[in-house]
Amino acid sequence: MTLTRTTRRRRAAEPPRSAAAARRLADVDALRGFALCGILLVNIAFMASAYQGSSPAFGSAGDMTVRFLTSVFFEAKFYLLFSFLFGYSFTLQLASADRAGAAFRPRILRRSAGLFVLGLCHAVFLFPGDILTTYAVLGLLLLAVHRIGPRTAVRAAVVLFAVLAVGYLLLAALVHAAGGAAVDTAAAVEEGRRAAEALHGDARSVIGYHLGMLPEAAFMLAFFQAPASFAAFLLGLAAGKRRMLAHHTRCTPYLRRLQWTGFTVGLAGALVWAHANLGDGDGAYQLAAVGVNLATAPLLAAAYGATVLRILAGPRGRRLAAVLAPAGRMTLTNYLTQSLVLAFVFTGYGAALTGRVAPAYVTLIALSLFAVQVVFSRWWLTRHPYGPVEWVLRAVTLARRPRWKVGAA
Repeated sequence: MTLTRTTRRRRAAEPPRSAAAARRLADVDALRGFALCGILLVNIAFMASAYQGSSPAFGSAGDMTVRFLTSVFFEAKFYLLFSFLFGYSFTLQLASADRAGAAFRPRILRRSAGLFVLGLCHAVFLFPGDILTTYAVLGLLLLAVHRIGPRTAVRAAVVLFAVLAVGYLLLAALVHAAGGAAVDTAAAVEEGRRAAEALHGDARSVIGYHLGMLPEAAFMLAFFQAPASFAAFLLGLAAGKRRMLAHHTRCTPYLRRLQWTGFTVGLAGALVWAHANLGDGDGAYQLAAVGVNLATAPLLAAAYGATVLRILAGPRGRRLAAVLAPAGRMTLTNYLTQSLVLAFVFTGYGAALTGRVAPAYVTLIALSLFAVQVVFSRWWLTRHPYGPVEWVLRAVTLARRPRWKVGAA
């Protein structure tokens, strides 16, 4: 059906509104790119070391300081920010389906199936700490409850975080009352040695190690990361329904309060979490630290997000968005590429450097890799509307072939 002259004139008069919408989406993408960088700094620490605690090869004061700072500022925070953005993006996908006049449920079911397959391959071949399979499953749960109101979603998220935190604190109290649970350092070192040996082997050895780690990873996801991620989904869903990120420039007082609360309470909880992870405390203390983290990490994640949004709204905001937004638009491609590159660096697929790189250099590798991805993402998106993996997932979601080149019909 052809457009009438009136309709064409009306659409021709809309560029300012479209430009504003593009800027708002760029802010969301920039925040997603920031979260992706934080996730990389956490994931690389696990991939670079076969030991769950401190590696005996790197126990100097400098090494321990780097590990401690990574635990304080990054661990268990950025996946919450990323999960919040997943919930927020759910509302954008819902609006997109509505504009296209398409049924939303089949789309999200296909998208979840595609994410699950990608995540399963990622976990088996590259990194057993995959989050995509969890997002695929939780996305179905979010679909089931997505009609709830914003206030109900926020209340449900707060209750879920509180129940998780109290549950771990009660479990810690029970363990302490039973005499505690001493950490067997010698056994942990031996387990790390065997893991390093497997990761230094050939592809069959690496994949075998990943498969052996899946039950432990599934347990951690089920009782720690997945419930917290879903709570963040709900907060993102509520924010999306209120279009908070689209109007964040009007929310400066609220963002400032989030910063004050998050950086005080959140950092205090993060210090407890890091001390328990890297110290010699018993099992009861470590469980209590998990409970403290579940109560405070969402506040620190919110403070990070509020800080980025305030910078984006300031005079240097467009520069920051130009750096981070392209990486955020290609989050899935970059996330999987990070694991692919690091697998070749640290496992028997390539250099087999697991346990052989000092923590400071591990951090430098992560920042260098992200810098390369920022440049590549910007270059790629001048020629293509979507990242390579995003294009595949979009094809699965829409059940048709999306355009590949910028400007293509």
